[in-house]
Amino acid sequence: MRPVGGRGGRGAYARHMTESTDPGTGVSPEDRKIITLARSARARNGVPEGAAVRDETGRTYVAGTVGLDSLKLSALRTAVAMAVASGATSLEAAAVVTAEETVPDEDRAAVRDLGGPATPVLVAGPDGTLRVTVTAG
Repeated sequence: MRPVGGRGGRGAYARHMTESTDPGTGVSPEDRKIITLARSARARNGVPEGAAVRDETGRTYVAGTVGLDSLKLSALRTAVAMAVASGATSLEAAAVVTAEETVPDEDRAAVRDLGGPATPVLVAGPDGTLRVTVTAG
């Protein structure tokens, strides 16, 4: 699997200097993108959760819940695993679209392991509306 999109190696600073946050929602265009990708993965695959993470270069990785008899992974842990397997060394942000109100500690731990404790995790409802942003820590 390969990452979705990309920024040609531009760092977080360069990206955030050109972004503008939507005053109505408080969500930046880059964060809106990962919420939209997560929502699409959830709908396309008919799974309980969709997730997307953005790495240190701006590449995004998208996943849905894995529910095999022999393997059960949340969408967020699957997206983090895809990022690691593709060579990401850090995360800028993560998003999960779910009917649940919060993100389990195990999911936040996976984000923290790659991105650090301050990495934001955006939790959105099935309609894509941002409910809460928590840190991985």
